[in-house]
Amino acid sequence: MQTEDLRWFLTLAEREHVTAAAEQLQIPQPTLSRALKRVEDAFGARLFEREPRGLRLNPLGRVVLDAARTSAQSLALAHEQIRQLTDPDAGLVRLAFLHSVSTSVLPELLGRFREHAPRVRFELRQEASPSILDDLRSGDADVAIIGSRPSDDGMGWCLLEPQRLRLACPPGHRLAGRRRLSLTDAAHERFIVVQPPLEFRGLTDRLCRAAGFDPEIAFESSDLGTIEGLVGAGLGVAVLPVYSGQRVDSPAVSVPLSDPGARRDIGLAWRTNVELSPAARTFQEYVVDSRRTAGAHAGRENSRSVR
Repeated sequence: MQTEDLRWFLTLAEREHVTAAAEQLQIPQPTLSRALKRVEDAFGARLFEREPRGLRLNPLGRVVLDAARTSAQSLALAHEQIRQLTDPDAGLVRLAFLHSVSTSVLPELLGRFREHAPRVRFELRQEASPSILDDLRSGDADVAIIGSRPSDDGMGWCLLEPQRLRLACPPGHRLAGRRRLSLTDAAHERFIVVQPPLEFRGLTDRLCRAAGFDPEIAFESSDLGTIEGLVGAGLGVAVLPVYSGQRVDSPAVSVPLSDPGARRDIGLAWRTNVELSPAARTFQEYVVDSRRTAGAHAGRENSRSVR
């Protein structure tokens, strides 16, 4: 039995006449008769009573009719969902992203893209960096915003925002008045840090070790906004990114870090060894084109400033 056989069965059940149903379906009558036989063979029962003026559904046929209607509705829904998912202007993008970009890079990027493609929908997954990469590799995410370029073969990357790092200090702190400092200056401070295994925690730990100390941990949190609030309350210092959209009314005082490697690159990653869905490809191409345009504009501005 084929999927089309059930659709033809529905028409035959409504018309209860082979010739009339065949004419409505625009198929030869023998073709319809063979389809009916396949349906009856599949269920192992006669579904119609043959009468001089046509056919009449029997009780077994009415059971199959109910199932066929449900199946037809489900298939129609599946076709519509697939149409939407494969529409580059209205499909679904499964986007995984770091906790630390949830209030900065992510909303700014999606806000700009919404103006470009307002009907594209997003399924957002906020996760730690290792989970994000696992989702990309498995195909559970189409694209991802992560904090460093993936080393995997078959991964594409587009830089979204290079972020310098800063030391957030409580107001009035001994380091708060500095124009710039090294982490060695904060070696004896209590730190408020991101929880492991989040990617930014690993970066903080590496910078502190490079500065010659292991930080004393006062608090851990998965949210950078919470960390900044705890710093503002005088509960410790923290290494945080300088990101676009940073709060101007931050309760903490920020001092740029001079340490080598005191930066992270936020970017969009995707698999290059598989074909992206149309909507995901639209998003990925928009990001890449936007960055290329921004880079060209910055180059022209730098050229003018040199003159």
